[in-house]
Amino acid sequence: MTSTFHERELRAAAAHLGRRRFLTVTGAAAALAFATNLPGSSQAAELDARRALAADPFTLGVASGDPRPGSALLWTRLAPEPYTPDGGMPEARVEVSWEVARDERFTRIVRRGTATAHPEYNHALHIEADGLEPDRVYWYRFRAGDHVSPAGRTRTAPAAGARITDLRLAAVSCQAYHQGYFTALGHLADEELDVVFHLGDYLYEYAVNAVGGARAHTDRTLPAHFNRETVSLDDYRMRYGLYKSDPDLIAAHAAHPFVVTWDDHETENNYADDVPENGVPPEEFLIRRAAAYRAYWENQPLRAPQRPHGADMRLYRRLTFGGLAQFDILDTRQYRSDQAYGDGWKAPGPESEDPSRTLTGSAQERWLLSGWRASRARWNVVPQQVTFSRRRSNSTDDYTVSMDAWDGYPASRERVLAGAESAGVENLVVLTGDVHVGYAFDIKRDFDRPESRTVGTEFVATSLSSGGDGADQPANYRRYMDANPHMRFYNGRRGYVTVTLDEEKARADFRTLPAVTTPGAPIATAASFVTEAGAPGLREA
Repeated sequence: MTSTFHERELRAAAAHLGRRRFLTVTGAAAALAFATNLPGSSQAAELDARRALAADPFTLGVASGDPRPGSALLWTRLAPEPYTPDGGMPEARVEVSWEVARDERFTRIVRRGTATAHPEYNHALHIEADGLEPDRVYWYRFRAGDHVSPAGRTRTAPAAGARITDLRLAAVSCQAYHQGYFTALGHLADEELDVVFHLGDYLYEYAVNAVGGARAHTDRTLPAHFNRETVSLDDYRMRYGLYKSDPDLIAAHAAHPFVVTWDDHETENNYADDVPENGVPPEEFLIRRAAAYRAYWENQPLRAPQRPHGADMRLYRRLTFGGLAQFDILDTRQYRSDQAYGDGWKAPGPESEDPSRTLTGSAQERWLLSGWRASRARWNVVPQQVTFSRRRSNSTDDYTVSMDAWDGYPASRERVLAGAESAGVENLVVLTGDVHVGYAFDIKRDFDRPESRTVGTEFVATSLSSGGDGADQPANYRRYMDANPHMRFYNGRRGYVTVTLDEEKARADFRTLPAVTTPGAPIATAASFVTEAGAPGLREA
């Protein structure tokens, strides 16, 4: 079955239901449509990989994700021709073997097994390798026929409550292929890290021309089908083939376990729940959302609970690293109220300040607050998508704020801050992406009163490539710094932020590049900040 069939199924469902009725059963309708193309429902033959796979099927590399004590999630996708809808694979099942070792030469194998790569899932594999030791580095690889994948390096999380001395993570976001090279990810692969958090915009739905936009390829030409916006399941699958064949992205995934969450561009710019950017009816947009969510799961190192059901996919989840850190990974797209005042930067007012508005949805909000009440971790870290702290455009009374960020949902932010206060969360760290700049904020209990108590810290990771080369001080630098006294740092270059947590402090290092429109740029630390455990507030390191 093809993605066209799925779209016809959903449109037929929509045609026979009123809009309100359709939206209440969207998940069921979408799941029914996609169930015709799930493993076990087709008559796909089993392929003799040794004879049939002449070309290397591991062009997209390998990845690992969501580390847990004693368990690693391992990913790959068979795609000898990654720029095609089927990846160059036949409509057949393929047996793939995998192994996990204590050493990179694979002389000490500790786990091995076989799994089936199904054509219905675009020959993606999600292997939950259990029975491993907590808090340990491992290497892993796959084999299909005579082909062996590159080796990946991963690690398991420490045991629950275990005392660990430190944890070093990186936060990354926003990698528009057509706006520059993923040079920062090549540098990230060389960092000493325990885990990487990708905070969204892993790909962009926008057209990519034959020369790769700002990359201006001279050695190859991209197929014409990339030069259009992604809409169908085939479109999204091929776009992941383009992005994930980038050597710097491959290297970063092979070097570290990733914890991923999406923002908007994995589906469509600034969508809100079932409301698209461009006025398409919700029942039609949800067909696109179902395709985007399915391709996202197929191409990311995610565990079985994150597998989508039609147009719905539970991406928010919780990870712990011993007694040092609890990570509550949010989804601020799938459940949010529509942006107030038509989106964009607007003056706040009754519509945006309506207490019923939500950025997380009520179920996710309850989950977050209850998780904080149960937490015994030294640091409570929230990896999420859009700027949490207030950002006023200027210091005058006619200021505006972003309706797409938490500023457009102040009641939602207040409930979260009140929940953290009620739970006794002392060491709150928010990790953010989205805005293509690096920020460091003191999170204030009351942003209307600059003198109010500082209750946490927000580190905003700049983009990996989105926005082009950027500048150390963007044109609005002085205006933003003056209008937001809790903003302690602002830089407009590309790169990422690393955060080191220990019992006493959290240290952030903002790593930036001078350029992404030409390959091979060096990386440097633009600034470093520290916040003390039990005494939130940033100071330069």
